[in-house]
Amino acid sequence: MEIRVQHGAIQNVPSDLIVVNLFQGVQTLGGATGAVDAALGGAIREVIAAGDFQGKAEQVVVLYTRGAIPARRVMVVGLGPQERFDGDVVRRVAAVTAREARKLGARSYHTIAHGAGAGALSPEDAAQAVVEGTLLGAYRFTELKADRADVEPDLEALTLVEFNSASLEAVRRGAEVGRIVGEATCYARDLVNRPGNYCTPTVLANSARAMAEAVGLTVRVLGEGEMAELGMGALLGVAQGSHEPATFTILEHNAERHDLPAYVVVGKGITFDSGGISIKPSDGMERMKDDMSGAAATLGAMRAVAALELPLRVVGLVPATENLPGSRAYKPGDVLTAMTGRTIEVISTDAEGRLILADALGYAGRYRPRAVVDLATLTGACVVALGHVTAGLMGTDEALLTALRGAADRSGDRVWPLPLYDEYAEQIKSEVADVKNTGGRPAGAITGGMFLKRFAEGYPWAHVDIAGTVWSEETKGYRVKGATGFGVRLIVEWLRGQS
Repeated sequence: MEIRVQHGAIQNVPSDLIVVNLFQGVQTLGGATGAVDAALGGAIREVIAAGDFQGKAEQVVVLYTRGAIPARRVMVVGLGPQERFDGDVVRRVAAVTAREARKLGARSYHTIAHGAGAGALSPEDAAQAVVEGTLLGAYRFTELKADRADVEPDLEALTLVEFNSASLEAVRRGAEVGRIVGEATCYARDLVNRPGNYCTPTVLANSARAMAEAVGLTVRVLGEGEMAELGMGALLGVAQGSHEPATFTILEHNAERHDLPAYVVVGKGITFDSGGISIKPSDGMERMKDDMSGAAATLGAMRAVAALELPLRVVGLVPATENLPGSRAYKPGDVLTAMTGRTIEVISTDAEGRLILADALGYAGRYRPRAVVDLATLTGACVVALGHVTAGLMGTDEALLTALRGAADRSGDRVWPLPLYDEYAEQIKSEVADVKNTGGRPAGAITGGMFLKRFAEGYPWAHVDIAGTVWSEETKGYRVKGATGFGVRLIVEWLRGQS
């Protein structure tokens, strides 16, 4: 979708559709909404007086102008109560607007930057939220559909109209950031939505290569021989059961700038997870293509970091493999040796994500990073604890955890802290190795984090368990049915804060 910004009064814009807004309970119309209402002879006030529109969040009403203004239609969207308004409301409203515009058959439309006036958002933040929400709300995964007869035409362009010339450059900056972050999130969604046979470890690595070349990242992909030389026995152990070779992708932004602080993002890349020998139930197993959502979010974040030209050295690490129960597959009771030299007793082959992350976290240490954050669909226990609303957050550095929580609040990718008390380590003690890969059902999300902590040594580290947030069963707000791209906006907002 093309994103444009123009100066002017929205009531004077020729368009198939223009979009203004209203807070819940407001009776006196001001700003752009008041100007459009006056040009329409009070049509918006009439709808409000009739009780047909109250301004509830995401509520929409469409009016036909009948030639009173150059636009053919006016859409008024509700922003909800003013005291509960923030940037995330704008993202949700913009997403709903995009889908409603598409239903109307509009190929393009014009909108104001919601919240830049009475909403008290800066013009830059308002514009970013509008563009992000529009791109996320309009997203659809249709690349594998041969028959597109029932698919509505895509939206082609969104134009933000800014009346105040002094705010125009800020709106342009915000719109560009929103475009970059929104497109990066949709890129991650595409990767997750692809079936396992369309997104093997090799295909994932090739996608990373193509993306890196397009945006100017340095990229290197390690094969299994190179992983063996590095001692990545945990990752290779998981990969044994599949004929698809594992890959380890390394992306770097500002790779030669050793004067800049290094930040490392690690994404779990299980491109299909059957559970291995500890096989999962067949019901719903097709969803296990999304077990590489951490990898997809890492790639999406790296794409945005490069496009935003952040003045940091940022490294993305993506260990990728399938987890299948082949004749060569690793087994419960096996002992694997990670890159750090620490040995791991395998209790369940379905606790494989932490094994491949163990080697990636070991590799991360070579960058002497200021901070490392891993993103992983690690545990069903986190879904039980936190549902599908927020991801779990654990780590070893309070300043890092605080920064991530702030980034979560601003980005809409929510996180909630879970403790890593020393007592939890008792559950993953092994009789035959340094550690075992699962501590049973109690505190399963926390013991998964405690396991990773053993391999994240020598640097500030945080773990984000995104298992409950990477997939949506319904379309609501800016989350559409299917992959959500969770984590991209969180990581980008965190890194923007660090820069």
